[in-house]
Formats: sequence, structure tokens, C-alpha cells
Amino acid sequence: MLDDFLTRAALAGLGVALAAGPLGCFIVWRRMAYFGDATAHAALLGVALALALSISVFAGVLAVVLVLALAVSGLSARGVPVDTLLGVFAHGGLAVGLVVVSLLPGARVDLMGLLLGDILAVGRTDLAVIWAGAALVIGLLAWRWSGLLTATLNADLARASGIDARREDMILTLALALVVAVALKVVGALLISAMLIVPAATVRPLARTPESMAVLAAICGAAAALGGIALSYRADTPTGPTIVAVATALFAVSAILPRRG
Repeated sequence: MLDDFLTRAALAGLGVALAAGPLGCFIVWRRMAYFGDATAHAALLGVALALALSISVFAGVLAVVLVLALAVSGLSARGVPVDTLLGVFAHGGLAVGLVVVSLLPGARVDLMGLLLGDILAVGRTDLAVIWAGAALVIGLLAWRWSGLLTATLNADLARASGIDARREDMILTLALALVVAVALKVVGALLISAMLIVPAATVRPLARTPESMAVLAAICGAAAALGGIALSYRADTPTGPTIVAVATALFAVSAILPRRG
């Protein structure tokens, strides 16, 4: 029988994987890897905001990520290169967040836990937040799947089909914000982007349809989460990085497999 903390860790990892896998497919299809990095790094500023205002970390991270998305959208429309904006927000958000957290009076913050995750410390309340967030993300993707997929394939086709591509982009951004907020406890700000991208990239050569790729990405992420927790427990290694290392190993295996015609 597994210890309670391992059971909670496994359930937390599964919850994040089930949401991050399908969402990561859109990140890969749209080549938004850097956006995922910027979002995850800026999450630390959300933590600082939550501590300063005495609100929940989930709410603080969600608010900062949504402001980031709106800022990128608005400034890019004024001609500022998107990659430049994402670079500024990624590193600036991470740096400012670390500085603010260190300056908060009386705040006891585990910076390593924020950066690399602390899945073994997940409690029942954390589990409820993770699974509620995962369910909301999966529901959003299922509800808007056709519109999101069409807008991803071709913005002109989306407009011709009566689909508001900008609205679909905002829905995708909201889903990304939710995943970042719930995954912070599991893998930390520095590794969230990896859990979005690596499982989707791993199964891409194996999938025949977008739907099958989303399902396989969720399964791959779940396998990485459970395998990483087991390996971390046996080898006494940091759990968040170990989960990502297992996901990367799965990607390496996928990369060397012969491609089907």
C-alpha cells in the first residue's frame, strides 16, 4: 500500500498531465513554446502578488498570466516583435517575482519549491484545486475543439467559417493560464513548459489525427508523471525535475523509432 503522500503526488501528477497533454498539442502546433516559457516564468510574479495581497496563489498566478497575454496581444498589434515581448516578460517576470518575494516582510517562501515544484507536499486542498483546474481546462478544450483547431490550422479559414480567431486565442490563453496555475505546485515555474511541450512532441510522430495526438499526449504525460514519482522515490532525487527527465527520455525513444510512411 502506498503512503498517503505518494498517492496524493500520483493523483496530482495525473491531474496536471491530463490537462497539459492536450493543451500542449496546441502549443506545439502553433509553435508557441516560447509563450509557454514566458507564461510559466511570469507565474512567479503571480505568487509574489498573491503573498503581498494575501490572496490565493492560484488567483494571483491566473491574474498575472492573463495580464501577460493581454499585454503581448496589445503590444504586438502596435508592431513590437512577439519574440522580443515574450523574452522581456519571461525573464522580467521571473526576476521581479523573485525580488518581490524576497522583500516581503515575514513571508516564508520555499523558492526551490516554486521553481522546481514540490509535488510530494501536495495536500487534499491542492489536489482539489489541481483536479478542478484540470477538469475546467479539459472542458474548455472539448467545448472549443473545432474552433481552436480551425484557428490553429488557418486563421483565414477560421474567418471564412465564421470563427473569431482572436476569441479562440483568448480561450487557449485562459486554458494555458489555468494549467500554469495548477501545475506550479507539481513541477514548478521552470519546468511547467516542459510538461506542456515534451509529451505532445513525443507522440506527434505516432498520431494519425489531432484527436489521437491529444489523447496520446495525455497518456504520455501521465506515464512520465507516475514514472518520475516512482524513480524519484527510489533514487531520492528531486521529483519535479525527475518527472521532466522521464518525459524527455520518452521523447528520445520516440525520436529514434522508425517513422511510418
